[in-house]
Amino acid sequence: MINITFPDGSVKQFEDQPDGFTIARSISEGLARNCVAMEIDGTKYDMDAKVDGDVHIRFLTPKDPEALDILRHSAAHVMAQAILRLYPEAKLTIGPVVEDGFYYDIDMQPISEEEFPKIEAEMKKIVKEKLTIEREEVPKQRAMEFYKGEPYKQEMISDLEDGTISFYSQGEFTDLCRGPHIPHTGFIKAFKLLKVSGAYWRADPNRPQLQRIYGTAFFDKKDLNDYLTFLEEARKRDHRKIGAELDLFSFHDEAPGMPFFHANGMILWNVLLDYWRQEHEAAGYIETKTPIILNRSLWEQSGHWENYRENMYTTVIDDVEVAIKPMNCPGGMLLYKTRRHSYKDLPIRAAEIGLVHRHELSGVLSGLFRVRAFHQDDAHIFMTPEQIEAEILGVLKLVERIYSTFGLGFHLELSTRPEKSIGTDEQWENATNGLQAALEHYGMEFKINEGDGAFYGPKIDIHIKDAIGRTWQCGTIQLDMSLPERFDLSYIGQDNDKHRPVMIHRVVYGSIERFLGILIEHFAGKFPLWMAPVQTVILPINDSLAPFAETVNAVFIEAGLRSRVDKRTESLNKKVREAQLAQIPLIITVGEKEKNAGTLSVRTLDGQVHYGVGRDLFINAALSNARDRRLTLDIFEN
Repeated sequence: MINITFPDGSVKQFEDQPDGFTIARSISEGLARNCVAMEIDGTKYDMDAKVDGDVHIRFLTPKDPEALDILRHSAAHVMAQAILRLYPEAKLTIGPVVEDGFYYDIDMQPISEEEFPKIEAEMKKIVKEKLTIEREEVPKQRAMEFYKGEPYKQEMISDLEDGTISFYSQGEFTDLCRGPHIPHTGFIKAFKLLKVSGAYWRADPNRPQLQRIYGTAFFDKKDLNDYLTFLEEARKRDHRKIGAELDLFSFHDEAPGMPFFHANGMILWNVLLDYWRQEHEAAGYIETKTPIILNRSLWEQSGHWENYRENMYTTVIDDVEVAIKPMNCPGGMLLYKTRRHSYKDLPIRAAEIGLVHRHELSGVLSGLFRVRAFHQDDAHIFMTPEQIEAEILGVLKLVERIYSTFGLGFHLELSTRPEKSIGTDEQWENATNGLQAALEHYGMEFKINEGDGAFYGPKIDIHIKDAIGRTWQCGTIQLDMSLPERFDLSYIGQDNDKHRPVMIHRVVYGSIERFLGILIEHFAGKFPLWMAPVQTVILPINDSLAPFAETVNAVFIEAGLRSRVDKRTESLNKKVREAQLAQIPLIITVGEKEKNAGTLSVRTLDGQVHYGVGRDLFINAALSNARDRRLTLDIFEN
């Protein structure tokens, strides 16, 4: 007899080796029809898999979050099957699930999104056929023979260990796959192909370029429609589009992946850095600066030459091989070693806005989100082991203050020791316990990612959430047990002996370029007053009032507002419209009435116009709003 234990603790017995469908039917026919897959002792299986011993079982239905990945994996197979029906010469590679969807890399003729309706129509036929999806395991040699003439699949199989290889078949289509999959193609009720791009086979620019076709799938059409609406909103917020419209930054072929910041962009940049410096000074940080180019011996000492060389830009100066820094840390180690330190000096919180360069493949460059040259708001904190918890807690509180200023929520994840790591068990235990104790003291729920830490230490990843619910990993707090050892860092303890300091790497913005891109999309270009590159624009209603508008503008600038005058010979309506498109928070019109009364007419981006506003009252209210870094423009509220 086989004992099957269900999540509620109940147990059922079966005489033969039942499959998932049989077990589900013992509960109800409805459940059996609705099951996507099953989880046996924590591992997911197809519903037709046999159970040959006592197990704990949980059925996955469309209500379970894990079921969606299984559906999307199967949708990738349906898309590949449809493409092979339409383009028989195509050669398949891999088709994984990714966040919010799936893709398949295919060696085929270049296609455009205009061909998606044809592919989707064929996919609908496959879904309507309700093809049963069946698993088969075969010896490795037989798998190689099956894929004769399929070089990508053969290469993948040859990389696998000897033993059995699993295939999944639906109708005439068979694919190499681990699974699991939905019982039949009819489960895919709603899907959409989204985009196509180029991708090198195994990310190697020397290998063939493939067509990477992205799609998504859901269990019902409402969820799909909601997601497509979300994508449309995200497209409207695309920082590349808004960045061009607001004249913030640009990219040029002469420097691929390296942004050029315009005057408006530099104002926004400096506002971010001024705020960053204010918060860090208040939190007891000092600011440092290290060179961009350092010689090879330093990178060998840090381990980057061995482990990160392919991402570094190098050259030769005075017959010495040097590298443009991909990160600031080794320079920070040299700064620490410029003088002796006592335990009384610690903690030392040394921050740096460092320009770094990393070689990224051209195919993955994406606006400010993925660049080759960027600035990190690094900080290296040197401390005693006893100070770990307090320093981590201090960083978390700093992160909360900064993110909340932008209206960004966040969640935390703790990543622990990976299989390959350096350091002793005791070092890892102390470091991990220090991070966990700080997180528990902080009081926010956190997720533990077992084995996902860096090879040199555990870390806390900070994921922010923007205005439309997307999450971005920006901040990170890493304990490092490698660099203090490699650079022989020390301090004199209370016992007058040398001790090794504990070191934290941490960033808040992360990449300032990327964080700026996130903020552009978070605010959809409608920055709060304190961030807006142009806070006020003054529009004289006719040319004769231009000198008066200049006088008002000078008063605003003297008071500390970022203001300008639009004196162009255009209609007032056109200038108002263009100011709104430029997302200028305060649009001021001045006519004879305002000139004589010493008042202002102020239009805000919500379309409201406030007449007869006193000039001094306006300036004080606007400056107060900006000084307090408020997210809302509440200067006209009583």
